[in-house]
Amino acid sequence: MTREETAKFTAALPNGTARQFSMVMDTRSVIISPTFPAQVEPGWNAISGIAWNGRGRIATVEVSTDDGAIWQTAQLKGAVLAKAHARFGFMWNWNGKPTVIMSRAVDETGKAQPTLATLLKVRGIPTLEAYHFNPIQAWSVDSGGQMRFRPEL
Repeated sequence: MTREETAKFTAALPNGTARQFSMVMDTRSVIISPTFPAQVEPGWNAISGIAWNGRGRIATVEVSTDDGAIWQTAQLKGAVLAKAHARFGFMWNWNGKPTVIMSRAVDETGKAQPTLATLLKVRGIPTLEAYHFNPIQAWSVDSGGQMRFRPEL
């Protein structure tokens, strides 16, 4: 019950209870390339990123290049170890039209990275629990290929 444990690892939930001592990192992935300020060209582009969690190994990472309509399996690269970052890659054939790209990870226990709407429904507005705030993140791509972070999903 130290200050850091109660201040950093406890969060109020929408139902009036608290999630206390949430030390385990939740399943998460982020695209690290391409991202702002990159500009992509029509044709084949490499999407790469990292995924991690505190329960075990990353089992799969999926990538969507059409704003979440279709999800495709990315390739995990290198060793995939328990409670460690896992690299992933995906080749994307961009047609030059505006779109949104995103990734989501699933760990070996079946715990999947949630959308922001799902996370807010379960946990409410994040305050002190930023360490464990793990929604799917998205990048919009305009018709000129400019990458922009899309904060809400």
